[in-house]
Amino acid sequence: MKLTGAEIVLRCLQEEGVDTVFGYPGGAVLHIYDALFNQDRVRHVLVRHEQGAIHAAEGYAQATGKVGVGLVTSGPGATNAVTGLATAHMDSVPMVVISGQVPTALIGNDAFQEADTVGITRPCTKHNFLVKDVAELATTLKKAFYIAASGRPGPVVVDIPKDVSAAECEFEYPEEVHLRSYNPTIKGHSGQIKKAVQLLRSAERPMVYTGGGVVLGDAAEELTELVRKFGFPITNTLMGLGGYPGDDPQFVGMLGMHGTYEANMGITHCDVLLAIGARFDDRVTGKIERFAPHAKIIHVDIDPSSISKNVEVDVPIVGHVQSVLADLNQVADKMGTGDPDRLQPWWEQINEWRGRDCLAYDRESRRIKPQYVLEKLYEVSGGNAIVTSDVGQHQMWAAQFYHFKRPRQWLNSGGLGTMGYGFPAALGAQMAYPDAAVVCVTGEGSIQMNIQELSTAKQYRLPVKILNLNNGYLGMVRQWQELFYDNRYAESYVDALPDFVALAEAYGFKGLRTDNPADVEGLLREGLAHDGLVFMDLIVDPEENVYPMVPAGAGLDEMVLV
Repeated sequence: MKLTGAEIVLRCLQEEGVDTVFGYPGGAVLHIYDALFNQDRVRHVLVRHEQGAIHAAEGYAQATGKVGVGLVTSGPGATNAVTGLATAHMDSVPMVVISGQVPTALIGNDAFQEADTVGITRPCTKHNFLVKDVAELATTLKKAFYIAASGRPGPVVVDIPKDVSAAECEFEYPEEVHLRSYNPTIKGHSGQIKKAVQLLRSAERPMVYTGGGVVLGDAAEELTELVRKFGFPITNTLMGLGGYPGDDPQFVGMLGMHGTYEANMGITHCDVLLAIGARFDDRVTGKIERFAPHAKIIHVDIDPSSISKNVEVDVPIVGHVQSVLADLNQVADKMGTGDPDRLQPWWEQINEWRGRDCLAYDRESRRIKPQYVLEKLYEVSGGNAIVTSDVGQHQMWAAQFYHFKRPRQWLNSGGLGTMGYGFPAALGAQMAYPDAAVVCVTGEGSIQMNIQELSTAKQYRLPVKILNLNNGYLGMVRQWQELFYDNRYAESYVDALPDFVALAEAYGFKGLRTDNPADVEGLLREGLAHDGLVFMDLIVDPEENVYPMVPAGAGLDEMVLV
């Protein structure tokens, strides 16, 4: 039986096990939306802006490990999706975004709602396709899902002209695809793995540094086994939080620009550094010349282009982190982990650094301190909530004070730093896990970027909890202006804020507000216990800064403390 291109799209999604698509309709995708209407295996979530659709699909993908799927129309629909695509590309989130396109005969004619989607999205996707023949549609979608989920994951765009979605052909979905120029390495080189274990056995001042690749690669169990086996201290990047239990005594906190004193000093003084699923981002390394200057570096990554790109390494291992970590554990079991007593002086040094209490803040203040709010959120939620964040000071405080116990519990935009990500991502996570506690930690600047998605939450009855740390400023911008621009607060003050409680109530939600530290715990308990969406507007100290802080261009050992 022949199917239309639109029907083929839905059959392909069904074959891939897709259960949820986030999107917004328009003329070029109406055939696909009609096919959606005529089936019941794939549910569609109607967002209120295409950027929201892509962020929601990202949140769904990050929370589940599945490929997130978005559906947008041509022209402005596709261009509105670009910020979400760039966000997913920077954070290696597996996504397939289907975009409509004007009919093939009109491509290049400046037709109504035409945009060069392939050209526009090429720099911010892992790959993209323009399908000009309906007979190639099923194979192209199979390739898209394979590329998105394999190797280093990322977003893939499939651009489908309207006449292709209307045309008919026989449907046959390939069981597998082979791409001659794309064959990710899965198994790490055995010789390199043995070299790595030998280095680890001899290390006297070791550090383990892991990034988002451990979470994406479902390698938390293997990582935890290795770290506990060797007894090494471990630090995570912002995107790696949850890859190792944040409440474990071997965890020394996040590293980098707003990392802990003990993590950054440990990196600076270690003699062997095991880096896993991390890309040596500038916010992690600080001044390159001062990053782990005394260390032999082992780097495990699925993407060979990431190895020695920013920092030269001594033992490169290309492979899937789960597979490589499993092999490292096996070899370590055979070779042994070395004399454990050699690590005692190193742990004494790390615990001395820990004694600095670099995350201290004024607990006697009459103003609400945002750090206190995050501590109480962790306590009230039992540390079990799925937490999304936007970008800014609140993001850093959440990373510092909420001790993530498991992978896929912490969802945020780390690479691109996209304000407006947090709330739609929370909606995507809530769609994936309807019974989970999902909290969006945000600020009064970020939440307004995609606040229209309150309508989406209302339509689908999504009980996300919004925790707004309202300091009346674009907080991180204000902090930099205070420290580096002589207190010239150019355009960082938000002097026209809405009444967020009234706004939430206008949508039929519950709104809560306080500026009293004594009310914080009770407000959080009330908000989390409510069975619908709650907007918790906490008026926090407008002058509070995020510390520690490594100034731009400085080394990790040149931190500014409180």
